[in-house]
Amino acid sequence: MATVRLWTDDEAEKDPAVKAVFDDIRQARKSTFINNFWRALANDPPTLKRTWESLKQIMGGDGPLDPLTRELIYIAVSAANGCSYCIHSHTAAAKQKGMTDAQHMHLLAIIGMAAETNNLVNTLQVPVDPEFLVE
Repeated sequence: MATVRLWTDDEAEKDPAVKAVFDDIRQARKSTFINNFWRALANDPPTLKRTWESLKQIMGGDGPLDPLTRELIYIAVSAANGCSYCIHSHTAAAKQKGMTDAQHMHLLAIIGMAAETNNLVNTLQVPVDPEFLVE
């Protein structure tokens, strides 16, 4: 259960700052759907706007990583941070961007393997090899 109110469309229509961001989300995503993350952030319009602008630039803007790769990275980081909401929302986005079931399973295997080896390295306190240091 959310710790803050999730704004309805009727409430958003009455606040110009929230309405502007919700309208931009709908336009950018070519969808009428506004997810609960944005509805929760609407409680603080400056944070809503700042977060949307940053996300739109990083996840939707031009860049050397293609949109599916960006979503796969987002899923991996969300798994590492234990964010169930983001794992689900970005898995859905990755599927919309063409992620296959085989790619999804391979991604999950990589995430699991990285978690295992990261924990072993941290527990063993293995020093970084000099060859791996970037100077």
